[in-house]
Amino acid sequence: MKAQPIYIATRGSALALAQANTVLALCRAACPDQAFDLKILKTTGDKLQTASLANPAASLPKGLFTKELEVALLNGEASLAVHSLKDLPTELPEGLELGAVLQRADPRDALIYRDAAHPGVVGRAFAPGLRLRDLPDGLTLATSSPRRAAQILAINPKLKTIPVRGNVATRLEKLAQKPEFDAMILACAGMDRLHFTFHPDGRLTGASVPDGLLVTRLDYAEMLPAVGQAAIGIETCVGDARIAPVLARLNDATTLQCVTAERAFLRAMGGGCQAPVAALAEIQGAQLTLRIASFTDAISRQASGTDLPANAAQLGERLAREIKG
Repeated sequence: MKAQPIYIATRGSALALAQANTVLALCRAACPDQAFDLKILKTTGDKLQTASLANPAASLPKGLFTKELEVALLNGEASLAVHSLKDLPTELPEGLELGAVLQRADPRDALIYRDAAHPGVVGRAFAPGLRLRDLPDGLTLATSSPRRAAQILAINPKLKTIPVRGNVATRLEKLAQKPEFDAMILACAGMDRLHFTFHPDGRLTGASVPDGLLVTRLDYAEMLPAVGQAAIGIETCVGDARIAPVLARLNDATTLQCVTAERAFLRAMGGGCQAPVAALAEIQGAQLTLRIASFTDAISRQASGTDLPANAAQLGERLAREIKG
């Protein structure tokens, strides 16, 4: 009798499906004798397209983009759940764990804006190579991330931010068509996974990308990423022996050590996935370096530290204590 397929739970957005199909392909390559298939679910966050993420604690439930996938795991409807790790809470439901993390993509954020040389451009437009520090006073940037908004205003408090929801293609269409949006911040990894092209001359192209948009990858001095940004996390039930061999082949040890430090920092700060904090861990040689920033209470605090990769969680907790004073 043919074995039952191992189901992989995922959201249904274009980006979520791109990530889930990456995991699906890796699973099939790692275990060619085992059948795998996707189970597509709609999460609370997908249903609340008009809700603001700027103050989630006041109005939105925990696990906004993960809860329904976790219910499928606990009910035995799926064995793996694929998440953008930045959306996965640091405190998981009892019986679930972060089983594996894929090799991290580019963690940087990108500044997207209209091309001044494009015919028929609507609203403000700019030349290629625009940086956050170059933006004129009063310019409006679209982002629903408190972390991004805080860092934008730390660079120039005279800039403005405005919330924006929807999938990547919808957001880019709003930027192209709505003059009240002067620029937008999105994650590089998400656009890379949707096979968008960042051209050397600054042009952004790809399926569903409107004509006349430019992009600049931001360095970490301008915009430190979210905890877990650009990493794909695979959540599973604790002790599921059937999928343990699959997880072992998919997991990237270096990425796991880095995100362990970042997630330990976020957990010790007591914040959720939409908290105005940022972190990036990198391993060079035998050392893990963690850079963190917090913008709670409208105060900017930053710190960094190094330790052995085996002490990743302790490093994240130590920097949280340091930054909290």
